[in-house]
Amino acid sequence: MIPIDTIVVPQGAEYQAVCQGLKKARVDRLQVISIPIGTTKIEQTLANYSDELNNAQNILIMGMCGSLSRQYTVGNTVVYQNCLNMAGEQVSLKSELTTSIQQKLSVELVRGITCDRIICLASEKLKLSQVYPVSVVDMEGVGYIKQLQQQKKSVAMVRVIRDNLRGDIPNLGVAIDANGNLKTLPMAIAFVRQPAAAIRLISGSLTALKTLRNTTQQLFSV
Repeated sequence: MIPIDTIVVPQGAEYQAVCQGLKKARVDRLQVISIPIGTTKIEQTLANYSDELNNAQNILIMGMCGSLSRQYTVGNTVVYQNCLNMAGEQVSLKSELTTSIQQKLSVELVRGITCDRIICLASEKLKLSQVYPVSVVDMEGVGYIKQLQQQKKSVAMVRVIRDNLRGDIPNLGVAIDANGNLKTLPMAIAFVRQPAAAIRLISGSLTALKTLRNTTQQLFSV
């Protein structure tokens, strides 16, 4: 059994997928903490869950990400070995915990980068991969890893790829509010303005969420 006692995952569909995976694995001993989308209010969010985190030792961050490499495509599961921010600052994940997860899932270790916004253009994803030595991009990683490690927690991160270099996705920056919530109306407007990109995002999200659910089940099944 992987020694995880707490899962941290973005609120909404990703949180629901993880909970469904745990249910299928018949696991009810884990606490699952939902966090806002992105890097907003990290300290406030963790303070809100201070009671839950006090007794946590081994924490797994889960969710979706974007691929910056042609090696990884929609629906692939990856385990982070380390993660950078846009300033090039790097944090490493707990090696023992990361290794045990990687072996259980039989997937590759990757280096990722955390951005404060959704990278929606395939050309911008490609540019990121040329500037930084990374393969995937997310919106929560570095900030939460740093804060949890400062609290002396062992942290690992598993992500499922939702979008890749094959095309653009809609610009959803205006659809995420200051509290990290996804607003329905601005998202719908973005979809109408970019229908082909919207179809790509919806298809990728459905595939990634199914994989996220299955990955959770696989990871915690005895």
